[in-house]
Amino acid sequence: MKKTLVTAVTAAALLATLTACGGGSGSDGDTLRVGTLSDSRPNAYQENGQFTGFDNELLKDIAAKENLKVEFVAVDFSALLGQVANGTFDIGSAAIAQTDARKQTVAFSDPYNYQSLGIEAKETAGITDENSLAGKRIGVVQGTVSDTWLAANAPKAQAVRFPNDAAALSALKSSAIDGAVFDAASAEDYSAKNPGLKVTKTITTTIPHGYAVKKGNTDLLNKLDDGIKKVVADGTWKKVHQQFEPNEPVPTDFATGQ
Repeated sequence: MKKTLVTAVTAAALLATLTACGGGSGSDGDTLRVGTLSDSRPNAYQENGQFTGFDNELLKDIAAKENLKVEFVAVDFSALLGQVANGTFDIGSAAIAQTDARKQTVAFSDPYNYQSLGIEAKETAGITDENSLAGKRIGVVQGTVSDTWLAANAPKAQAVRFPNDAAALSALKSSAIDGAVFDAASAEDYSAKNPGLKVTKTITTTIPHGYAVKKGNTDLLNKLDDGIKKVVADGTWKKVHQQFEPNEPVPTDFATGQ
């Protein structure tokens, strides 16, 4: 499903350290800094001062299995991959779709989910699918798959770009925009919590999600890939998926385990 200097939500967010378990954490033995989002439910968000969501909880489980230590820091999605590439963050965790363009900037772990999008609008907006977006003001988070999808599939829509989900959702609720395209799981969460909003169409893709890592950091990539295999094999993946995305189908790739 899926943001220069780090944008911290709060001072506490900058200091929030989530230790998976004891021992070394990477090639240098230090705690790994993870760039993530604070407002993209159910994938990556902050609640009660803690970073959580499907992507982040799965990463904590992967870290535990690989004897890694991780700390999470909030950043706007549009800045995330650049900050992974320049070493500000060791890992990017934010339902990041592995597009060819992004692979020019960072390396990716093995897939741990697949990208789906949801078109969201007020029930009175007259928006049903991509063919009804022409001439409408449609919100997207800058630099996401939603952004590129809108340009490719509804070129006559007026794209309104935001730094994060919260800003796009606020604009949608206030009718500053006519509709928005989010990660599908996020769109479903927003419609459930905001009467009057609905997901008018879900678009499934075969684009995999992966954790982003600086190119050349093969040691960390190998550990992430090994951890992903372990959480799938022992059923941890399905448990976390059920917690955060109970209405989303489980892709065949991750259906193993108890």
